[in-house]
Amino acid sequence: MNLPGRTDPASGTARGGILDRQGVLAKLLIAPAVLYIAAMIGAPFVLAVLYSLSDATTGDPGLRLVGLQNFRAALADPVFRLSLRNTFVFTLLSQTIVIVLSRMLATALLKPFRGKGLVRFLVLLPWTAPISLGTIGWLWMFDSIFSPIDWILRYAGLLGAKDSLLGFQTNLYWLGVPGLSMASVILVQVWRILPLATVIQLAGLSSIPKDLIEAAEVDGASPWRRTLMITIPLTLPIISIAFLFGVVFTFTDLVVVYVLTRGGPVHMTQVLSSWTFFKGIEGGDLAQGAAISLFMFPVLAAVAVFILRTARRTEVV
Repeated sequence: MNLPGRTDPASGTARGGILDRQGVLAKLLIAPAVLYIAAMIGAPFVLAVLYSLSDATTGDPGLRLVGLQNFRAALADPVFRLSLRNTFVFTLLSQTIVIVLSRMLATALLKPFRGKGLVRFLVLLPWTAPISLGTIGWLWMFDSIFSPIDWILRYAGLLGAKDSLLGFQTNLYWLGVPGLSMASVILVQVWRILPLATVIQLAGLSSIPKDLIEAAEVDGASPWRRTLMITIPLTLPIISIAFLFGVVFTFTDLVVVYVLTRGGPVHMTQVLSSWTFFKGIEGGDLAQGAAISLFMFPVLAAVAVFILRTARRTEVV
């Protein structure tokens, strides 16, 4: 049956309308996404660049250009340098833990067991809950007096006695000691990102052909050998994508640090996103805040390019 359409008299072939042309149709379909990105990402980015080159404040948002003065002031600021270092520590440590734990969770969730649906729901719950509410819950759990974590440690004999592993004090000041405060924000960030990474890795593990695993089992390969020689190489691109998503979310995260420590004690948990907020919004220096925020762009762009290229090289054709 012939499709309706016009016929070219010269060639005798049918000619469709403008929407039948693949190039035009592709551009029309992708146009809404391009417009959305331009409106929601491109416009604020251009405005941030303009602000970073000016002396704008919340009291006077005029754009009087001052060149690279704000970037030089940021680099000379010791709090900025500390925030930059903390951002890398916060991101790399939390995402390394996330990748390891998510692989363990995904492997366990592939096995058939009773209550599997409930476990999957509980694993996904931190991702579906508003992060601000979840972090407030953690703020109570890290309370220096009523912390349930300290109660468990005391009950286990790890805290509160003279010969306890964690010391004789009855409570740990989770958010008041530099080392413990950084460990606390890393723990909460791991709790937040773990569900997403688990789902991504679960999809990667589910895509591995079962006959490969069965053949390795028949050949007598141990679980560790199957993991190292089959599952990890085949899912390395998926692991890279999970790591990339986690790095982007963590590197730009403000809520966890802001709710738990507000960058304290003495800026020891300050990160670029929180310092941008304190400097640009609470401090009223829009130009400085914009300049600090722009330092995240080249770092994230370089990391994204590197991870995506690595994932492409490790793809199994």
